[in-house]
Amino acid sequence: MTAIPAPEERKFTGLSVDAVEADGTFSGYASLFGRVDLGRDLVERGAFSAALARRGPAGIRMLFQHDPREPIGTWTALREDARGLHVRGRLATGVARAREVLELMRGRALDGLSIGFRTVRATTDRKTGVRRILEADLWEISVVTFPMLPDARIERVKGTAPAADPERLVRTIRRAAGLFTQQDGTR
Repeated sequence: MTAIPAPEERKFTGLSVDAVEADGTFSGYASLFGRVDLGRDLVERGAFSAALARRGPAGIRMLFQHDPREPIGTWTALREDARGLHVRGRLATGVARAREVLELMRGRALDGLSIGFRTVRATTDRKTGVRRILEADLWEISVVTFPMLPDARIERVKGTAPAADPERLVRTIRRAAGLFTQQDGTR
């Protein structure tokens, strides 16, 4: 059996999913530009452009937890925008692991994305220790449990009610009723 070479590096971000459809289609951000992650790396805008042009969505694998033995779907669209690397993909619901991932995403138990890549060009700020990744050869994007950017999470999965936030609910009700309070500053 021939070993599949693993990417040299992995960077995690929260899965910012617009919705997970019944057919397993979802979208979100696999990387956010200009944000320092827990590994002291910052990905610059344009870092993925050469890899995306060379490989396209079909050349970037969708894996579970970076395991090359666990492909779970395909990426249908990958693009850089002002915020980061926006991805759209479809889980292969005929695969048992992909069905499990879909259910975990819907239940908010799994909400991270992580990129597997090789650094092509980077600089490191000696004072802060932050490495700026200027160009990355993107190999794969995984659905993962623990993202490197802990505050980037799923906000809502289609067909699933958002998590209860009593304070937000009170503000929403007050706003809808036209009430104003000094405490929450809403109408």
